[in-house]
Amino acid sequence: MNGLRKDLGTAAIALVIFTLLLGIAYPLASTGLAQLFFPGAADGSKLEVGGRVVGSELIGQDFGGEPRYFQSRPSATEYSANVTFFNNLGPNSKELSEFFAEQLDTYLAREGRFDEGLTAAEVPVDAVTTSASGVDPHISRANARIQAHRVAALRGLSLAEVNELIEAQTEERFLGLFGEPAVNVLKLNIALDQEARR
Repeated sequence: MNGLRKDLGTAAIALVIFTLLLGIAYPLASTGLAQLFFPGAADGSKLEVGGRVVGSELIGQDFGGEPRYFQSRPSATEYSANVTFFNNLGPNSKELSEFFAEQLDTYLAREGRFDEGLTAAEVPVDAVTTSASGVDPHISRANARIQAHRVAALRGLSLAEVNELIEAQTEERFLGLFGEPAVNVLKLNIALDQEARR
């Protein structure tokens, strides 16, 4: 009986110590260090325009209702950051094939009116596929350059002006090795608004 009491006492002490250490001290320390060394990232990498938060540079958004803006790549989660996931459909899936066909038709209908001669073979892969998270904030440079025709026409800007904005907002490969050059859609749309006001 004394052994059981001793074991329970030891277990209770361990529970209190580890709760204080791992449940309170560690989260406070890691949060504090993140706020100290990486305050922007720790707060969600929010982007502000005129003192108003317009989104996060890490999470894609839906600009579908605004044809004057560049559009993000398709999302399996409708750009919901709290339920990110990949569609998990295999390459032989009929549902996936239909999804790609639908996205391709939508893209060609939206962009083809402004980029004459645009064919399905010229549409970049990221224009019709979702990312692994479903909320990737980037599109390829090729995708942005196709969309530039529409944006320039609807904004009354020259194609050269819009392409300059694309180049200015293009993020190169990480460390020059990893990934592909990509354009952050929200940052590009913010720059576009600023250019249009001039």
